[in-house]
Amino acid sequence: MTSRPVRIKIALACALTVLLAMTANGCTKKPPVARPTPPPPDTSIITDVPPPPPPPPVSPGGERQPGGETAADRLTPDVDLGSRSLDELNRDSPLQPVFFGFDSSEVSPSGQTTLTANADVLRRYPSWVVTIEGHCDERGTAEYNLALGERRALAARAYLVSLGIAGDRLRTVSYGKEFPFDPGHTEDAYGKNRRAHFVITAR
Repeated sequence: MTSRPVRIKIALACALTVLLAMTANGCTKKPPVARPTPPPPDTSIITDVPPPPPPPPVSPGGERQPGGETAADRLTPDVDLGSRSLDELNRDSPLQPVFFGFDSSEVSPSGQTTLTANADVLRRYPSWVVTIEGHCDERGTAEYNLALGERRALAARAYLVSLGIAGDRLRTVSYGKEFPFDPGHTEDAYGKNRRAHFVITAR
């Protein structure tokens, strides 16, 4: 039979063993947990790009100008102009002017585009009669500019006739430099004044 002192020694030894084991486990560091690295974002796919703005109206020289729209831009199939008075039609006319280069009566590509749009309007309203006014800038003599304005009005008329608009609906007149659209004395003002202007004279 084991004596009491021996049992005490055995109990102390067991307790010491358990304590050492617990201390060893508490000091052991756990290895770090490996976490997967997310893939980098795919920069080849861009979803937040805004759509390009609509094109603005064209200036006399053919350049795009910021903001605004023309009466022709607002003319849709559900807009009925047939019931409007001549003053109302000409105040916000669907027929746009055609601009010319210096000392020229040649219809430019941008002028052809404008005349094509005007021809579409005239086809929709076959009873309209239009007077095409020829205008010039202030340079040159009055006589010369009257002749140049006439050539510009006739050039615009001839192009409309080539698009199928009846010639008896298109009258012409030249005002030379007498009625400038822009009274300024700059190249920009001159460009606005070299034009064929459309006035609806009967409906």
